[in-house]
Amino acid sequence: MIVLAIRASTILYNLLVARADRRPFLLPANICPIVPLTFFKAGISFAFVDISPGTLNMDLAKATEWFRSGEFGGLLYAHTYGDPLIPEEFFSEIKRLDQKALVIDDRCLCLPDLEPDAGSLPDVLLYSTSYAKFVDLGFGGYAYLRPETDYQPHYLPFKRTELERQVNVYKGSITNHAPFTYQDGDWLQTGDLPFGWESYQQQIRAAIPPSMKHRQEINAIYTSQLPAELQLPARYQLWRFNLRIKSKQKILDAIFTAGLFASAHYSSLAGIMAPGFCPEAEKLADGIVNLFNDGHYTEEMAGSTCQIILQNL
Repeated sequence: MIVLAIRASTILYNLLVARADRRPFLLPANICPIVPLTFFKAGISFAFVDISPGTLNMDLAKATEWFRSGEFGGLLYAHTYGDPLIPEEFFSEIKRLDQKALVIDDRCLCLPDLEPDAGSLPDVLLYSTSYAKFVDLGFGGYAYLRPETDYQPHYLPFKRTELERQVNVYKGSITNHAPFTYQDGDWLQTGDLPFGWESYQQQIRAAIPPSMKHRQEINAIYTSQLPAELQLPARYQLWRFNLRIKSKQKILDAIFTAGLFASAHYSSLAGIMAPGFCPEAEKLADGIVNLFNDGHYTEEMAGSTCQIILQNL
């Protein structure tokens, strides 16, 4: 079954509120903050699992160990920086431990897949085409659901000012490494797309080749001009081009001073949006710099960014 919505977070919300099982979920500590925010709104609690230093994704051994307790009713796995590798054996083990558990494979940073494997093990394959994703249509999310997966669309009031308020509050908590207190509001944009799956597919399919071509051209500049030892492996470099740099803040400040852009996603949310401490996620966040490679960044901008980094290492 395929479901569409104005945002991928809308689909996640619809999945969570449709479930009779209200047990907590496991989330990776380096997840986008909108994900736990959606869990808060749906009234589903969660715990964070640290990442593996080898894969930069959720630590599968720890997640499996936690799941054996029977305390958790679901799991959301995210692909760090769009890493395409799929932990099929892990998904299989989680379903073996609890057939009723809801396993969500969050592929929002990955290349959109329009023909997924029919035998895929997760209950949900979730994709996004909103701002800053590989295909940036400025809106939209879709998901492939296994037939038995509960799903119920909801239509909630939405105020952009409420979304901005939520974002400002959680950004402040992350910056200050202070506990985040959720206050509900009309921040989640719900609703359907104004067209069907066939039209949506066509838009996605048309957007993939130019996005891929541009990213490869920009990445070639970063790859050739920046020290190889700073670069993450190639499988992490499609969504953005990622470096691990000890002088992270100095580099970011210099890039912004020059009127250019970079980012530093994703912070560990352990100890902020849920109790705990996840040292590997903290370590990654402390040294990561995401360089832009989308349609808003030109080859000239990429070259200038490289020069600034080399001058400030």
